[in-house]
Amino acid sequence: WLLQPAQYRWVFVDFQDPRLGDLAGLLRHLLLGMGLMVSEPCTLETFLDMVADELRQPTVVLLDEIGVALSRYPELDDTFWESLRSLATNQVGGNLAFILTAPERPDELAAHSGYGSPFFNIFGYAATLGPLDEAEAQALIASSPRPFAAADVAWLLQKSGRWPMPLQILCRERLLALEEGEADWQAEAWAQAAPFVAHSMSDHG
Repeated sequence: WLLQPAQYRWVFVDFQDPRLGDLAGLLRHLLLGMGLMVSEPCTLETFLDMVADELRQPTVVLLDEIGVALSRYPELDDTFWESLRSLATNQVGGNLAFILTAPERPDELAAHSGYGSPFFNIFGYAATLGPLDEAEAQALIASSPRPFAAADVAWLLQKSGRWPMPLQILCRERLLALEEGEADWQAEAWAQAAPFVAHSMSDHG
């Protein structure tokens, strides 16, 4: 979907990592990912100045689990989100973009969390992700550092419905069982993945 993806710099932010719920920690992570210098103390103002003055390479910031950020991290307040909007839309010549993952539309998620920031209104395109196709699901399973038996692969595909999140959970549980020498792993794996299968199907249906 990008003609020259190699020219872009990609910065991944996983908000399930609590270190990124600290404002200074998140700003450092972003600056390092952008290949820019980190000044100390690393404040919102110094971050904005650095990015506005120095960002030259097209950069895409991937904000994963944005709902976690909105519900758990009070330092990431309206001022922070409004600053990101201003930075992306007015100060870097189109060299900064954001992609979010969330269980609902970003503006709805922000409203439910009590945020009024217009940052969440700049996302004009939302894609609802469905299950992986057979080849994609097989490729995800094959990315395990330890190969799975054919019978396990068939079970993983069947139980997950090829939905990405439950498939990843089931693969993780199978890998842990292999590493720990456990034979009775399927019941526990399914107990962890089943809610995500149901949630994925209800969202998609």
